[in-house]
Amino acid sequence: MVHTSRRTFLQLNAAAAAGVVTPHLPAMASNPQTRTWRIGVVGATGRGDYGHAVDMAFKKLANASIVGLADADTKGRDAATKRLQPERVFASYREMLDTVQCDVVAICPRWMDQHFDMLIAAIDAGCHVYMEKPFCPTLEQSDTVLQALHKKNLKLAIAHTGQYSPTLQVVQRIIADGTIGELMELRGRGKEDQRGGGEDLWVLGSHILGLMRTVAGGNATTCSSIVKSNGKPIARRDVVEGAEGIGPLAGDHIQARFTFESEIIGTFGSRRRLAGSPSRFALQIFGSKGVIEIESGFLAPAHILRDSSWSPGRSSKPWEVITSQGIGQSETRTDRTYEDGHLAAIRDLFDAIENDRDPLCSARDAAAITEMIVSVFESARTHSEVRLPLQSRVNPLTLFD
Repeated sequence: MVHTSRRTFLQLNAAAAAGVVTPHLPAMASNPQTRTWRIGVVGATGRGDYGHAVDMAFKKLANASIVGLADADTKGRDAATKRLQPERVFASYREMLDTVQCDVVAICPRWMDQHFDMLIAAIDAGCHVYMEKPFCPTLEQSDTVLQALHKKNLKLAIAHTGQYSPTLQVVQRIIADGTIGELMELRGRGKEDQRGGGEDLWVLGSHILGLMRTVAGGNATTCSSIVKSNGKPIARRDVVEGAEGIGPLAGDHIQARFTFESEIIGTFGSRRRLAGSPSRFALQIFGSKGVIEIESGFLAPAHILRDSSWSPGRSSKPWEVITSQGIGQSETRTDRTYEDGHLAAIRDLFDAIENDRDPLCSARDAAAITEMIVSVFESARTHSEVRLPLQSRVNPLTLFD
């Protein structure tokens, strides 16, 4: 993602509205891709499995050949072999990378405790990467991965599939043309189910923070937060080992405030077992003339309220749907599954490799999202606003007195 000032960001989006390609909306290669990509699939049955159908997305690509599959679990490996029909099968991903020449490695597990080791092994083998989110559990690991990718000029795309959504592109153009006026603030919430709080921030909030960065046009520069457990500010006694390989984790109630390079303010909140029905899991974009709400996911629905009071009850103005076709238009696309989102992301990665550009959701974007997540806990630990990037690359939850 290109980091810009707020004015420049709006100018870029205005160009997009006029049909000019921007860094956020890159043109695909003009010639059809004829190359066949050699894919190595890494799964971890029982430890994040194959994510949200990451493996099957590669199976559906006509220009991809699955030349290797690795999974340490025998039953999981056998099941994956049956559905993917790879050329070679391995119990160890390291053996696969040593044996089979791959162009791209699919790091599929949803759990992130193995992500760093898998990433470094793939990079050492000279492979580009498509991976399930979240990225890496620590800033130190994120830094190391970025450096390793840069050294070998390799590309990484992460499965924040909402970043590849055609609906998001329409929302960007609506913002750029001034329909909701001057941007004022961004508000996001997690799913707030049994994972509400710290786990929600890592696993689901990462999607929302990614959308915030896209709309704000760059990195967060400060964070101030309140993180509580059982109604009290978190302390050392509250730090536990998080589920799904997250590592040290704390908090059942999070309220975080970010400022961005563009001077836009964004907030994220999550409280355990206070989920809405329908869910509040979305990003709301408030402007001087109205509000846009966009849900997370590929081809996710969005809505606009063209009302400066932000209150339909006061103005009697209705919420209007936004689809990939525009405001108030019926959705004509049917590619709305997890696999469809992965397909869009993988095609973007292939094009990014061929044209030597960043993918729409790159390693730098993934690392910046991780930085935002970690800054929430650092602000809570220090009881202060913190500046990003953080000086300390150590997990703040390990630093409590």
